[in-house]
Amino acid sequence: MIKKALEKLKITELNEMQHAALNAAKKGDVILLSPTGSGKTLGFLLPLLSLLDHEIQTVQVLILVPSRELALQIEQVFKTISSGFKVNVCYGGHSVKIERNNLSQPPAILIGTPGRIGHHLRRESFTTDTIHTLILDEFDKALEFGFQDDMTYIIRQLTHLKKRILTSATQMQEIPAFTGINNPIEIDFLQNKTNVPDLKLKAVISPAADKLDTLFSLLCKIGDKATLVFCNHRDAVERISDLLWNRGLVHDIFHGKMEQEDRERALLKFRNGSHRLLITTDLASRGLDIPEIEYVVHYQLPHNEEAFLHRNGRTARMHAKGTSYLILTEDEKLAYLKQAPEIEELPVNPVIPKSTPWATVYIAAGKKDKVNKVDIVGLLLQKGELAKEDLGLIEVLDHSSYAAVKRNRIERTVSLLKSEKIKNKKVKIEISI
Repeated sequence: MIKKALEKLKITELNEMQHAALNAAKKGDVILLSPTGSGKTLGFLLPLLSLLDHEIQTVQVLILVPSRELALQIEQVFKTISSGFKVNVCYGGHSVKIERNNLSQPPAILIGTPGRIGHHLRRESFTTDTIHTLILDEFDKALEFGFQDDMTYIIRQLTHLKKRILTSATQMQEIPAFTGINNPIEIDFLQNKTNVPDLKLKAVISPAADKLDTLFSLLCKIGDKATLVFCNHRDAVERISDLLWNRGLVHDIFHGKMEQEDRERALLKFRNGSHRLLITTDLASRGLDIPEIEYVVHYQLPHNEEAFLHRNGRTARMHAKGTSYLILTEDEKLAYLKQAPEIEELPVNPVIPKSTPWATVYIAAGKKDKVNKVDIVGLLLQKGELAKEDLGLIEVLDHSSYAAVKRNRIERTVSLLKSEKIKNKKVKIEISI
């Protein structure tokens, strides 16, 4: 079963940490400590394949996560495995009505944020009688976000648990008693040399008054490679974004004050290659499904070493290489830097990189309209007259879908689809801006 799952995920071999997690989960409760980007999600999902029972028609596994993005990421990974077991997500900002409808035909695996799962438990949206496994993913982050009361309430309702798995990307001095974890097997890969990323640290020296100009020059030098720019505050994200748009540098933004739909669309376009540049707060430093980040830029320095490590953990993931840039003033120093970063020189006359080869088509229909990827592929290839190589990543949400299409073909394709139907229903199809 695990071999088939890996084939679906296009993974040839598990890493050392994942093997250790798989073996430990057979024996009892597990505490899994491993850096961001090391593959913890598979470390706790794969053991579930031997624990789930097709005969049970109610929830068997509950996965609590600190953010909606992490919930969606885990759901996507499990769906890719194609195990035959149903999975659903519940999180703030998502329609409660849709979630209650989903829970009326319960999934085998339920993933959610503590606040929303607690909401459903209080309204008895699902039974806990058959939940035998609890996973607390990114538990340190959940505590940091203040979910302790919600998690305490939820865990008290889980009276038939046989297994608990807790994951964290940081060392934890003490595991709170409310988790109920008993004599756990601890797997600690935080200091494991095989997990040390192949990360280059570089610095760009800039007068404080010129930081925005310096950032612009640096991003032009990086070019069209996948890049995250980290700021400490939302207003800095917005300010940088305004400057970059004024100078013609295409990008997107991501922070906690954005509407959920806008946040999902920003990540989606970043994943599918329509945008290769994302300006963000530390909200994007953990638990997001944004693979293959080649560059991280610290526009504002993080407040502590832990935040610095999590930001850098977005690149050089799973044996890949990456570069982390620090924008520093002449006398600025980071106490937690073990070595002086290499100084990067910037071009005198920056040249804006070309647009990416991909753009995104928006389709106003999704899973709740009985639309799936096969429907969208058929529509775009047959009616939109695209060749297979002109079609990229497709993502289907509840009431909308997005497809990456080669930029040089997208206008003609959207024009051809203006009067077309999907599932015998006319829906809005347009270029997503």
